[in-house]
Amino acid sequence: MKKVLCLGAGLVAHPFVQYLTNHGFHVIVASRTKNKADRLIEGCKNAESVAFNIKTDDKLLDELTNKADLVCSLLPYTYHVKAAKIAIKNKTHFCTTSYISDEMRGLEDEANAAGIILLNECGVDPGIDHMSAQKIIDEIHKNDGEIRSFTSFTGGLPAPEANNNPFGYKLSWSPRGVLLAGRNDAHFLRNGKQIKIPGLELFDNYEIIEIPNLGKFEGYPNRDSMSYIDIYKIPETKTMLRGTLRNLGWCTTMKKITDIGLLNLEETSFEKMTYADLMRCLVGTKEHDLRKATAKKTDLSVDDPIISRLKWLGLFEHQAIPLGINTNLDALCFLFEEKLQYSTGERDMLVMHHEFIAEFSDHAERITSTMIDYGIPNGDSSMSRTVALPVAIATRMILEGEINLTGVHRPVSPELYQPILRELEKTDIFLEEHRIRI
Repeated sequence: MKKVLCLGAGLVAHPFVQYLTNHGFHVIVASRTKNKADRLIEGCKNAESVAFNIKTDDKLLDELTNKADLVCSLLPYTYHVKAAKIAIKNKTHFCTTSYISDEMRGLEDEANAAGIILLNECGVDPGIDHMSAQKIIDEIHKNDGEIRSFTSFTGGLPAPEANNNPFGYKLSWSPRGVLLAGRNDAHFLRNGKQIKIPGLELFDNYEIIEIPNLGKFEGYPNRDSMSYIDIYKIPETKTMLRGTLRNLGWCTTMKKITDIGLLNLEETSFEKMTYADLMRCLVGTKEHDLRKATAKKTDLSVDDPIISRLKWLGLFEHQAIPLGINTNLDALCFLFEEKLQYSTGERDMLVMHHEFIAEFSDHAERITSTMIDYGIPNGDSSMSRTVALPVAIATRMILEGEINLTGVHRPVSPELYQPILRELEKTDIFLEEHRIRI
């Protein structure tokens, strides 16, 4: 029986373990918190848990990797290269769902020499977005067409019936990751012009995106879109934009949160401070009415929905900022974790929407490709399924010999995206395409 080492027992690990054990693989879940891994593997045959700390347990990592036929790292991205290097040493295949770092790319020759694949970006975003987009791009090129425009937006959101808080958002992945993403600069191409957006202005640069059968959302640019012109092999395109989807009101609210300074990462002391104290410092007031002072500072009316959201979140309350928190962003993150949780039985939703303008010799087409996937009430979230199942499927196919590549890869080649997308359809994860001549 083939063995898979799963590093991490976080939010997305369960569908990975369940899929592989259901397909006859033995999965070892290595987690810093063993009881977390124990809970994760309940009901999964052919699974075991191991206490493991990636920071300190170098010898154990080597031993576990040596026993495995493939290692999948679901740890924070900062640890992937360390695990990949041990995989190379042991000639063990390696997968992750995270972006390829420069350091990971630098392992290309070593991975080839070891005869193994280091497969990255095989989740949902990045992952399913790459595969579904590349499939359409390759079809257009095969029919002698050219891409004139490509935009892609993805968001993990509450299902409509669970969209019941003022922020229109609930946490299906790391809250700190959500907030850190709001600090990133963006770089994209629109109508032949390169556009660079500083992180402080990110939330000023959103557009309204209409999703079929769901309605209107906000879409804002996501980091570096320019590199995907080469990755997707579409040098002819005049527009290249990858972005994030959120419910209406998110961007204007996050812009004011940014302006106030709540995403600041400078370390400071919050000893004996409350959230109201923090807000008084940030808006520069001693006034008792924090709503009024914050509205004035942000050029809003006191009854603006944004002020109501900040109040609902708890930023005006005399709640003590917990010990151990030492940045504004982490103080905000604590409130996000408190207030933006899913209740028992609520579903999340993953929405992905690509739009292409393609030109052929005798006509042009607008092509849309849309995925709307829902979580399972009291079961796996859509976020966990759409992140974990692509890499679980890839793991199975690598170990069964259906994928025979070496070196550092993302799933943009037909030998990767075709079989993975076919298998994803069997789990009801798919994109619906529509084509209109224009």
